[in-house]
Amino acid sequence: MSPLDQLENQSIFILREAFHKFDNLAMLWSIGKDSSVLLWLARKAFFGHVPFPLVHVDTTYKIPEMIVFRDRLAKEWNLQLIVGKNEEALRDGRTYPNGKLTRVECCGALKKDGLRMVLDKHKFTGVIVGVRRDEDPTRAKERYFSPRDKNMEWNVEDQPPELWDQFKTDFEPGTHIRIHPLLHWTELNVWEYIQRENIPVVSLYFANARGERYRSLGCAPCTFPIQSSARSVAEIVEELRRTKVPERAGRAQDKESEDAFEKLRRDGYM
Repeated sequence: MSPLDQLENQSIFILREAFHKFDNLAMLWSIGKDSSVLLWLARKAFFGHVPFPLVHVDTTYKIPEMIVFRDRLAKEWNLQLIVGKNEEALRDGRTYPNGKLTRVECCGALKKDGLRMVLDKHKFTGVIVGVRRDEDPTRAKERYFSPRDKNMEWNVEDQPPELWDQFKTDFEPGTHIRIHPLLHWTELNVWEYIQRENIPVVSLYFANARGERYRSLGCAPCTFPIQSSARSVAEIVEELRRTKVPERAGRAQDKESEDAFEKLRRDGYM
């Protein structure tokens, strides 16, 4: 069995275990490479059908190509898509682009609070998320089945042990569960799998005429491209084998304070 087959099998096991153990699941779809691989794995796990809704938290500041890709794929694959927004914050202009919040505060209002509103409205008790341990030191502290309290807050010091593929899936009533089937993948693994499976991804990941491409996707005011000549998945794979630049180097909100990302995640961020 190849390394990619092993990664795939583990993730499919996690997805099926989550579907078996938890009621009223949803899966976050950020439209980035990780969540697109997660979506592909879900279709494999359930024989071409995704048996739970996909939730996209729309800040209204996403790069337009991302929304076009989302709507096209949702139609082609017959996906149940729920789009959530923090309408109050947007109406009041409480965002970073409006000058009323810092980038990190804006992430909290539009993404974290926006997600909470969707979960409360639809009574989702578990959410499948495409985070990876290698992407950020804070995510390295995660579990495959990660409990949160009723406010989605994450107590990183009180997480269940997960040894030898033994997972805790019995939690107290009212516990909010985050499920992370890609936790053991790396960025390179993700692109190698996209290459092998021919998974569709947003064109923003490929170098344009100016020699720039996005390595990590987020909101337009806070996400910046990198210099790159990689115009295909194969060229991205080769580039990643050589680079020493961090994956989130183009995400401006990470630079506002040293522990900004961990604070966001402790409060319920993805």
